Amino acid sequence: MRELVETARRWISEGRSAFLARPVTEQGFGPRDPSGALLIDTRGECAGSLYRGVFDAELAAEAAAVPAGVTARVCEVSVRRGEAEEAGLTCGGGAEVLLQPLAGVPAEWWDLLADGAGVALVTRLNEAADRAESTVVRAVDAPATDAERRAAELLATRRAGRDALYGEAGLLLVEAFPSAPHVVICGGGELAKLIARQARLLEWEAVEVADAAEGEKVLAAHRDAACLVVLTHDDTFDVPVLRHALAERIPYVGALGSRRTQARRTEALLAAGVAEADLARVHGPIGLDLGARTPAETALAVCAEILGVLGGRGGGAMRDMKGPISS
Repeated sequence: MRELVETARRWISEGRSAFLARPVTEQGFGPRDPSGALLIDTRGECAGSLYRGVFDAELAAEAAAVPAGVTARVCEVSVRRGEAEEAGLTCGGGAEVLLQPLAGVPAEWWDLLADGAGVALVTRLNEAADRAESTVVRAVDAPATDAERRAAELLATRRAGRDALYGEAGLLLVEAFPSAPHVVICGGGELAKLIARQARLLEWEAVEVADAAEGEKVLAAHRDAACLVVLTHDDTFDVPVLRHALAERIPYVGALGSRRTQARRTEALLAAGVAEADLARVHGPIGLDLGARTPAETALAVCAEILGVLGGRGGGAMRDMKGPISS
């Protein structure tokens, strides 16, 4: 969705008759981009990516047929396995896709996405699904409704997500686009560079800091999205930045080191006034237990743990999980 900002603004300024398309419900397809969305104008020009383009022509035809004054159309689309694989999808699937006139999407939505802010869009559809009204919910807003509370929950995972809530008045589509996790790496060397590289592969932000003061400054600037990774073994560096991160309720706090190092660091943090309850939030030794030995494997284990913590998952095997595997 964020990659559509420039095009959306340009099309709006040009006065184009265009639509924003995104799924309301979906089943199948295999792994897919949860932030996938498509801009379509009535001449058939498309921008963005939704299901690797397999439905672009169909959705463009639907968009061109939407009567004037209608503010929403929900289209059912499906693709069989063979066609899906040709398009690069893992498997077949089906979805209900909302087409909403671009003019009906608040300008504030595009502005906040452009700024990299954590933001959600709540779109109310009437029972006939031919009327839509969208409102913006920022990550810093106090939730007052069920839809806003769901938006806050999705934003808290630090991963783009969508959910549909059904009520007496119709359907509410909640679309959340958090600011990207900002991994603050204390310390340098090969492991720091590999963690930064792995983070960027996930389209996260990553920065290496050289001292506690710089670390605290970066954490403060990205408080809601920051993830602290401490690789040093220097109490004059580790203790201040860990104490700051815990006090500021940074979403993820991890520290490298043996159990002996962890015990020494814990004593130093207690002596610095950190409460025992807060110390339980430190992931140390850092990373998931993946059997990592090399620096590259360790970087993967660290980023996997960050992903799990932000998503509220423990990192177990999928075959041991209950419920839908895409949740």
